[in-house]
This record gives sequence, structure tokens and C-alpha cells, in this order.
Amino acid sequence: MKRFWMAVTLLLTAGVLGACSNLGFNDSSESTASSGTKTATYQTTGTVGSGMYQGVIKNGRYQTSKTRGLATSTNTQSGTYNIKSMENGLLDLAKKQFSTSKYVFQEGQLITEATAENWLGRKSKDNANGLNPASNGKLDEDTRAPIYLQTLLEQDFMTQSGSKLQLGGIAIALGMNEYDYYQKVKYGATYTTHISDAKLVSEGESMAAEIVARLRRLSGVGKNVPILVTLYKNAGSDALVGGTFFRSVLSTSGSDLGKWSTIDQQNETLPTVNNAKPIDSNVSTDFSDFSEQIENFFPTLAGVTAQAHYEDGSLAGLNISINTQFYSETEIMSFTQYVATTAQKYLPDGAKIEITIASTAGTQALITREAGAKGFYTHVFGSY
Repeated sequence: MKRFWMAVTLLLTAGVLGACSNLGFNDSSESTASSGTKTATYQTTGTVGSGMYQGVIKNGRYQTSKTRGLATSTNTQSGTYNIKSMENGLLDLAKKQFSTSKYVFQEGQLITEATAENWLGRKSKDNANGLNPASNGKLDEDTRAPIYLQTLLEQDFMTQSGSKLQLGGIAIALGMNEYDYYQKVKYGATYTTHISDAKLVSEGESMAAEIVARLRRLSGVGKNVPILVTLYKNAGSDALVGGTFFRSVLSTSGSDLGKWSTIDQQNETLPTVNNAKPIDSNVSTDFSDFSEQIENFFPTLAGVTAQAHYEDGSLAGLNISINTQFYSETEIMSFTQYVATTAQKYLPDGAKIEITIASTAGTQALITREAGAKGFYTHVFGSY
């Protein structure tokens, strides 16, 4: 089931970008920068909304992230949900520090893949830069030295000065393990070390200080480029939703981190698993009523599930996945209209909502509502 929902997520991403996005070069700008005998040409993608960053294109190519998806080799829990949740969440947090109207987004280019792999590794004779503790040789769940830092994500924010783009800010996310999975022997049984929130905070803050100091020593960063560092708690290996951010700090000068802030986020899947108590009973009831209406009207549904995201105790977003067995375009159109009407009636007001209707053939329709909006936008994916 987990592999199915991961596939749906990837299909949805491809469908939305292909059908709804009009990012292009109509509103883009271009600049050049000289370095020795080489001249780099920078272009921006333009944007479709004030809440989105323009992206950087260098010499005609988009600069992909050098650290995306990297994880410690001893862990296997970093999947699609954690990666996407961390990327989207870090971008949202960065917008509070680096305005979309003043900064241009660039995938992380400072931390190389080799450097990130060293930082994510254990400290050892062969890896002095490892941020995870050296192995103490013990294999008991409560006495071994666990892997605290699982993933590392960098995002860069550029400013334009004349004909040049220069680094104006950096955002870093440290993906911390609440559950560290390991094997006592190769290919053997998997064991788990649970790491307390207090330990995640202390280890994460210590690693953040070291990372900021290392970044300050990199060419082009200097002592005055703002660096936002966030701590992210990875969801467990069996979770059907990503993890959450729990701490952040902004370093404005030198290696000083300033004062840490607590981030209050929670995620859950609906309906809850194993009769677990929902985070918000009202949201759970609304979703249950919505699901019941749809399943009673269209008996060929294979399932309705949701990812609920809470910030500061309130519902901030709801991603609903509906798996169907519809084949004709008229069936899909009618069902999409009914789902949108039912969502308007039963789902909570105010929060951002995204409803994906999909079958084994792919994503069939998308229904969305932005935070604070009253009506839903619907789109049925067609074919020629």
C-alpha cells in the first residue's frame, strides 16, 4: 500500500506540472557574470504567482540540488514522503526570511554531494567531518550510539546586483531520526533505537552550530550572509505522511546562531490507523462524513485517505487521495463535480485542501482550494 501511495504522489506531481504550470521565460530576466576567462549567463524562470520564487537557470540549464535525497547509508527510512515534506516545508519557512519579491531561488549548490556524504557519516579516523557520533561498538538498542542525522537539504536564495546574481541567503534543513533503524548483522533482522525529543534538540542544535561555522568558511558565503537552519523530525519507515519541523534559528553574522525558535507542527493520516486518537476530532469527523458521502454515492471506489497537517494546533492543510475504478471521461467528470460539491459542504473551512482522484491508469482529476479561499478549483486530466 505504501508503494502505491508513493506512486500516486509522483504521478500527481508530474500531472500538475504538465497541465497547470505556465512557468516560462516571458517574464524572465537575464544577466551575465565573468569568472576568469569564462562568462556565466544567468536567467530566471519567471513566476506564476506572488507567493512563488523565480528559479535560476545557469548557461541554459536549471541547477539541480546537489544534496537532495542523500541519506545515511545505514538507514533506509528516508522515502518520498520525508523528502517532499522537507523540501516544501523548508521553502515555506524560508519565505518568512527571504521574500519571494526580493530573492530568486536556487537549488543548493554550496554543499557538494561528497561533502554532504561525509557530514552525514559517523565521525571516524577516515571521516573527521562526520556529524554523527562514532560507533561505540555496542549493538543493544539502548546502549549503542545511534545515527541522529539522516538527511541534509540546502536551498539558496539569490539577489540581483546590476548584471550579477549573488548569494543573499541560505536555508538548511537537518533531517533528524526519531527512530534509528539498524541491523546487528548484514542482511539480518532490523532493530530500532528510539531517540527522545530532548536528545534530538540537543544533538540538532550542536550540529547546526558546526554546520554554520563550516558554511561561513566556504568561498562566496562570508560572515554576513543570513543562514536559516531548521531541524526536521523524519517520519518512521511505515508512515504514510512525512515528518515535521520542530526548531529553527537564523544566523545573521559570523558563527553566532542567535535564539532558537520552536516550530509546532503535527502530521497524521486519516482515517487513523489501529484506532489511534486523531489530533483533532472535529477534522477527523469532517473527513469521515466527507468519505461516507462519496463512498455511498460511488460504490466502485477503492479507498479514500488523507494526510492532515497542523501548525500551532490548527489544521493548515489536507491532502486527500481518492482511488477509483472509473474509465469513461463522463464518469470522471461527474464524479469530480460531486466530490467538489461534497468537499465544499463537509470539509473544514480555511485550510488549504488538495484532492487527487486517481486510478491504476494514472491521475484523473485534481480539486484544490487555497488557504482562506471559499471555492474549489477543479481540473479533469484529458487526452487527445
